[in-house]
Amino acid sequence: MSGSWPRRRFLGASGAVVGGGLLASALGGPALADAAGAGADPWRTADRIRRRVRAPRFPHHRFRITDFGAKGDGTTDCTRAFEAAISACARRGGDRVVVPPGRYATGPIRLRSHVDLHVSEGATILFSTDAARYLPAVYTRWQGVECFNYSPFIYAYGARNIAITGAGTLDGQASITAWWPWKGKPEYGWKPGDPQEGPDWTLLQQWADQGVPVRDRVLGAGHCLRPNFIQPYRCENVLVEGVTIVNSPMWEIHPVLSRNVLVRDVTVISHGPNNDGCDPESSTDVVITGCTFDTGDDCIAIKAGRNADGRRVNVPSRNVLVENCEFRDGHGGVTIGSEMTGGVSGVFARNLRMTSPNLNSCLRLKSNSMRGGHIHDVHLKDVEVGRLSIAAIQVDFYYDEGPGHPYNPDVGGIHVENLHAGTTQYVLDMRGYPDAPIKDVTLTHCRFDEATAADIVENVEGLVLTDVTVNGAPAGAPA
Repeated sequence: MSGSWPRRRFLGASGAVVGGGLLASALGGPALADAAGAGADPWRTADRIRRRVRAPRFPHHRFRITDFGAKGDGTTDCTRAFEAAISACARRGGDRVVVPPGRYATGPIRLRSHVDLHVSEGATILFSTDAARYLPAVYTRWQGVECFNYSPFIYAYGARNIAITGAGTLDGQASITAWWPWKGKPEYGWKPGDPQEGPDWTLLQQWADQGVPVRDRVLGAGHCLRPNFIQPYRCENVLVEGVTIVNSPMWEIHPVLSRNVLVRDVTVISHGPNNDGCDPESSTDVVITGCTFDTGDDCIAIKAGRNADGRRVNVPSRNVLVENCEFRDGHGGVTIGSEMTGGVSGVFARNLRMTSPNLNSCLRLKSNSMRGGHIHDVHLKDVEVGRLSIAAIQVDFYYDEGPGHPYNPDVGGIHVENLHAGTTQYVLDMRGYPDAPIKDVTLTHCRFDEATAADIVENVEGLVLTDVTVNGAPAGAPA
């Protein structure tokens, strides 16, 4: 069935219903043509992405940071030792910088091409909570807007063949006394009169709207925009593998404008504000596999720039594969947006496990009429969900600024199969606009044991349910 539906109830219904610029060129090429076309098997496309995204290889040199003055006593400042070891490794053509067992205090770490930062089992890197240590400001993106800000804890710019590996721990030491209070909320330690990020975030958005050059959008010293944890920026051939990441200021793994990114067997445990687990942004060929997410915000959030700045850069995220992951807590499991102005297409997620009374949604797409952009070709299959607090599938055009602005999003081609959920409030919570409906949504071979509220389906065209049961009864789309 086609057509545009207002809000309807369909629980208990029966039957199946049939319904920038040079950089952009650099990220282009054959890999960008992978989105599954009509009649194609999307999972063959996913397999091609998995085969194509390979871990970088390194020579056989080893550089132990303890040979450069580092001490694993938890108090000695090892910043210069990390710098010296990475520089020496890069001069030799690259390889592995080893962090042996111990606790190593440091400021920011900057990776260089052909360097693998290997955090051994029993090793913990403790990142300073002194904001001044993360200066001078570096070129970065903050919630989808480019600027100069505090350095991410582990940062690389324009590098090739870089890695963070090992069974050790990266500890950002963020808490209600460090970094998190800048959010400006009492539950994260902020008190009236304390500094907060709100004015700086407003200023950065104003600069972007006014077209202020990025070189002049300088924050950092005297400002309160929290740094990301790991950010490869304009990088190629990136591996993050095996490590455990805890206590982050905000977004944990944030590849930006990068290509061939593999995030494998990583555990993220961090419950502060905006503590997303992995946020590939304006990046191509990204595989997230075997990871565990226990986060204070979206577990995975695929992004592509925000509003005016997203239109200026105009680079999409494409060819993203998520597989064999566990989602223990967070707002959304697999999320797209809300910073998706440059567009997102070719997202594949399979063999996932989710359960938490605090996990809002399994598949979450969020946008509005300030973002614009598109979300196309999203495929989800073989997902086991124990409990969700809101909806199995959520598509929300009313997020943040909502409707009434000039840039309606274009969202369509959302396909879900073999999804089993135990308890949820809604099966579907999908709200498009009358003049920009959500298009082409299919659910196939899905079972929802307990849904406690009638679904919300507003302005959706081409909703198809095949072999879907809700509360033990066959379910059909709204008539």
